[in-house]
Amino acid sequence: MGDSRNVDVVLEGGGVKGIALVGALSVLMDAGYVVQRVAGTSAGAIVGALVAAGKSAQEMRDIMEATDYSRFQDESWLDKLPGGKILSLLVDDGIYEGEYLRTWLDDVLGDVDTFSDLVLPPDPDSALEPDERYRLVVNVSDVSLGRLVRFPWDYQRIYGLDAGEQRIADAVRGSMSIPFFFEPAKLEYKRVKDGRAKKVKSVLVDGGMLSNFPVDAFDRRDGQPPRWPTFGIKLSSRPGALCESFPKDVSTPAELTRAMIGTMTSFRDAMYIDKPDIQARTIFVDTFGVKATDFDLDKATQDQLHESGVTAATGFLENWDFDEYKTTYRSG
Repeated sequence: MGDSRNVDVVLEGGGVKGIALVGALSVLMDAGYVVQRVAGTSAGAIVGALVAAGKSAQEMRDIMEATDYSRFQDESWLDKLPGGKILSLLVDDGIYEGEYLRTWLDDVLGDVDTFSDLVLPPDPDSALEPDERYRLVVNVSDVSLGRLVRFPWDYQRIYGLDAGEQRIADAVRGSMSIPFFFEPAKLEYKRVKDGRAKKVKSVLVDGGMLSNFPVDAFDRRDGQPPRWPTFGIKLSSRPGALCESFPKDVSTPAELTRAMIGTMTSFRDAMYIDKPDIQARTIFVDTFGVKATDFDLDKATQDQLHESGVTAATGFLENWDFDEYKTTYRSG
């Protein structure tokens, strides 16, 4: 039997709405849950990196409160020219540089730098493959290869890179590359062609483009029941809310582009979340219509998002029973 106070966590992406993830996590931690592994996309990857690095709930709250989110919209010299943002989009495939995010995360992670700092301790009862023994998983879309990749799991499998040597901030930077908003990240590696090793480059964007909420990331694949639960924290209402929502205004090319990206990001996960097993272990957090790219959030809205996470997680734990969950969904 495992320790039911251990928990794995999967965090949905959502840009600045990630503040709500910190609120929900604070409730889990205060209730005595110890996060073993965390997977995240975009903002979920940022918060996940903080959790994996051992930050407490209060430390994460302090970091979020001290952060000037407007600085994530880091402009290049091109952006400052008349019509520069359009030029930047055409030349660099994104408006903002995304480099402030990388340096900011490096700073807040402190001594935790590469994935070698997040290796899990030996566990003879674990079913994990050797290349999956890390506390953090970052979901990224590789548009050059046309697939979802999970770092650090896929560094060696797909790119032939030593996972332990890869920087956490680089992986998160790739996951945060909201299409057209941030410039895509790049990953260099080698491929053998005609008997010769050749340097190639993959273009990486927001993992949410392919899967924003892969709650099954840590599910056992050996047919054995879970030793502890995996909780998902999703930055949206419960399934069914879409039936009551008004359609978006899609009357310009820019609005059509945003709507298409949003559909790609949410449709697969919307189908997936309909499964009763997934709903039973997911904390649904209301984010009040805040957009992922609302980097000019005022303090009151930040506090509202945090408290919404607290409220959602508190209500979830009041009804959570791991034994009942296993009997219902994992009894074979």
